[in-house]
Amino acid sequence: MTTKKSNTSKLLSFLRSGYSRFLEAQQVRMANTVEGLPMLAILGLASGVVCGGIIILFRLAVDQSTAALMPNGEAEGFESLSGTSRFLLCVLGGLAVGIFLHFMKAKARNVGVVHVLERLDYHQGHLPVRSAVVQFVVGTLALVSGQSVGREGPSVHLGAAGGSALGRLLRIPNNGVRILVGCGVAAAISAAFNTPLAGVIFAMEVVIMEYTVIGFAPVILAAVSSATLTRAIFGDGIAFTLPAIPASSLNELPIALLMGALIGCLAAAFIKITLFTNSLFINQAIWLRTMLAGVLTGIIAFQLPEIMGIGYDTLDKLLAAQLGLGLVILLVLAKTVATSVSIGLGMPAGLIGPSLFIGASAGAAIGITTASFSLSSAGTGFYAILGMAAMMAATLQAPLAALIYLLELTGTQTIILPGMAAVITASLVTRVGFGKSSIYRHLMLSRGLDYRNSPLSKALRRIGVASVMDREILQQQRFISLFEATELLKLEPRWILIRDQNDKLKTSLLPATDLARHVNELETNSDAVDPAETQLDLLKIPAKRHETAAITIVATLQEAHESMQFEQCEVLFITGAHGLSKERVYGVITREHIESSYRV
Repeated sequence: MTTKKSNTSKLLSFLRSGYSRFLEAQQVRMANTVEGLPMLAILGLASGVVCGGIIILFRLAVDQSTAALMPNGEAEGFESLSGTSRFLLCVLGGLAVGIFLHFMKAKARNVGVVHVLERLDYHQGHLPVRSAVVQFVVGTLALVSGQSVGREGPSVHLGAAGGSALGRLLRIPNNGVRILVGCGVAAAISAAFNTPLAGVIFAMEVVIMEYTVIGFAPVILAAVSSATLTRAIFGDGIAFTLPAIPASSLNELPIALLMGALIGCLAAAFIKITLFTNSLFINQAIWLRTMLAGVLTGIIAFQLPEIMGIGYDTLDKLLAAQLGLGLVILLVLAKTVATSVSIGLGMPAGLIGPSLFIGASAGAAIGITTASFSLSSAGTGFYAILGMAAMMAATLQAPLAALIYLLELTGTQTIILPGMAAVITASLVTRVGFGKSSIYRHLMLSRGLDYRNSPLSKALRRIGVASVMDREILQQQRFISLFEATELLKLEPRWILIRDQNDKLKTSLLPATDLARHVNELETNSDAVDPAETQLDLLKIPAKRHETAAITIVATLQEAHESMQFEQCEVLFITGAHGLSKERVYGVITREHIESSYRV
């Protein structure tokens, strides 16, 4: 029996050792994303399935819960409620969201796309699971209670958190975790709108904020796998019912340009109101802010239930030209105020869906007006679609994502020219005319944060320390004999990491050439030296020792660069990141390594 236990223990130890070696090899390989691309592609595919599943659960939670509350049993049937019921639902929902967040720790309250951007820029894409759970709960509460917000923002957070969790579970380097966060974002947008290509571009343009060949492969696979899973559950249909697109749209270009300019102004107003509300109430208790958001939404919803919730049913009516001009204008104003104030007050849900609603309403108003003067024959729905893309582009400053979304949504190339005119004009008016960049950037600035997206940061965060480290390093205690030093040098290390037994936090790096020079001097100048008896203090021999600090093997060059600045050192030694591997030293990285990698 003892022998069997011993054999089993040996087998488990062997398997753990083999897995550890495999894991280390993958960490080193994926630190250089070119070599790690095949593995990242597989993980991208897996993350699409995982994140797509999370988004499906979130969507089902919102739809089923909302349908259970509605008298007509429809997920967006807020119109079937009485005015008083709508008001109370919004107020109580806002209060419930606020109370839930009030009892959460401050860090757990950070949710949404801005939180994803913050974690990417300041924490290498490591998103806390607790915040994702909070986002799932409060996002569901906000949408079920009819707040004027969207589900795409929470979906992006949940997808990004799923990709991040997968990367950390499999212990891949941080530059790979960043890509998996992008995979999660693409999976979320793909699942939300059934538009996988738009999901890819959104992830690259809005979240990762760079286009790389290496990043595209896993992100595309994530979007494809997520869309496939979503279509298997909800079918192949897109989120909206689209009208017929005219075969030729060249004559609509002047109107599209005018519409783009007007929507650019509208987007700037949307951003301005959001930021003003945020600055006005930022120091108030979270429960008070979300309750105020619920009160405002409830007051507007008392007369205009169309502004409640996701609003895709109203979008369908706008695209089908079933609403009159007066009501459409009211919807533009009401949705703009309700959403911007709600987001500014901290309602933890999204603004992408509402921006589409506002843009569609504005576009429909322009379409109805031009048709009444016989200036256009394209139809109200055509301009509503253009308005959706223009508002999305201007608010997020993501024109390419908006254009791809427009193309994928309609499935026709005839809309591209007027679409480009509207999207680019709207983006330029908002950016140049009013000095507004992406609303996410402004919300980050309001938190005292900023995009750390300089060319240097972009270059360094793509590369892991394991791909450029110098592996010719040996660990050694502070005191050794001359004989031990001689034997050590036979191994031809380039660096010697000195650890003081009396002060485990104190470490120094000694160039092996300096030790070799000192040993040679001792052996040359004194014939009476006994190698076994002569003791060397590696912290006191004549040498150029480098003060150093540890960094883990999963870190990026950006982290190494920041660590050197913080520790005020020129050299870092690299350890494992998990379990017993934390005691193992893998290599050394110097400032020269980082600079040479950046130049390349």
